[in-house]
Amino acid sequence: MENQFFVDSEYLSKEALETKHRLEKDKASRKNPMEYFPEMERIESEVCGNVLKQMEEYEPSNYTARDVLNALEHETCSVEDFKALLSPAAEPFLEQMAQRAGKETAKHFGNTVYLFTPLYIANYCENYCVYCGFNCYNHIKRMRLTMEQIEHEMKVIADSGMEEILLLTGESRAQSDVHYIGEACKLARKYFRMVGIEIYPVNTEEYKYLHECGVDYVTVFQETYDIEKYEQLHLAGHKRVWPYRFDAQERALRGGMRGVAFSALLGLSDFRKDALASAMHVYYLQRKYPHAEFSLSCPRLRPIVNNDKINPLDVHEKQLCQILCAYRIFLPFVGITVSSRESAEFRNGIVKIAATKVSAGVSTGIGDHESKYSGKESDGEQGDEQFEIDDNRSLKKMYADIEKEGLQPVLNEYLYV
Repeated sequence: MENQFFVDSEYLSKEALETKHRLEKDKASRKNPMEYFPEMERIESEVCGNVLKQMEEYEPSNYTARDVLNALEHETCSVEDFKALLSPAAEPFLEQMAQRAGKETAKHFGNTVYLFTPLYIANYCENYCVYCGFNCYNHIKRMRLTMEQIEHEMKVIADSGMEEILLLTGESRAQSDVHYIGEACKLARKYFRMVGIEIYPVNTEEYKYLHECGVDYVTVFQETYDIEKYEQLHLAGHKRVWPYRFDAQERALRGGMRGVAFSALLGLSDFRKDALASAMHVYYLQRKYPHAEFSLSCPRLRPIVNNDKINPLDVHEKQLCQILCAYRIFLPFVGITVSSRESAEFRNGIVKIAATKVSAGVSTGIGDHESKYSGKESDGEQGDEQFEIDDNRSLKKMYADIEKEGLQPVLNEYLYV
């Protein structure tokens, strides 16, 4: 059944509903989602066409139990095998898939699990994405940290023992320009051995600049690879341009980034086709840039400020586990991240099967790490969160729980010479 949460009036706040109606009255003013803004860099790449072709040709209901068993018997998982493993026909074989995925994970990653934490430095946004807490028409408390505040947050996080950080902003060039993000990355290099960013897509030269400021890897959520559904969900802003977002990871690699991460937000459209497209995006780029590091994640929708009814109505933990196992079997060398959107119980289990990286000590708000880490009330202002998390464990607790599962938590393994 198609998930309709994003268009039903009962799921929108009063303010967002008024904006939705206003925009619907003036559809002619909406930018074509395939049309670039003048400042957006175009790159010549065959990857997008290849991914869309695979997604358009995929009919999950066409696969049978025999197709799934054949896929599990093959030593190397082909694209067709992967499609079978994502199909409804594979659900009864989840145990066999988990066993195969676990063997692949152990073979290529040992018994290690990597830990990181996100740091949101701003929540201003210029896009109207109806499912996101940061969207420009959602009435929340906005904030952009100063460099002094960013450094304070980083000290608090670093003092907990964390060595890898992911810096995030809302998608607003006006409030969080590339120079501001670059200065934050330079600060991060003082405290952390691995620095990632999850920001609005930028041009190749801007990625090159951010890499020079200390960034190791770039994460971009495509949200959904379904262009028609993407247009319905992204009603205004630069994010509405689907192909510019799609090519972000390739521009980042051209800009010198060591690694890139991919994801669809499961529950926005047909989750099986989005999972296929995410993996095929990695598959084609991995062959084009074999030197780079690639990773995937499978976030599901979570409730947001002013809208607690947003949830992945058709993507349950069983389906999520199936996707993660299929990813591992198809792309054995790729990192897989499972965020704090998921429960502690689920994350404890999936790191023994397919996931190689989890977040800890997480906050999706602005300027609140001191209060969350120490339990003390913060003296400064705080900005609202992007979405609710499910797993609130600290780094210390997460580290201990991973060890209890018989695994080795790793804070960082990179040596800089």
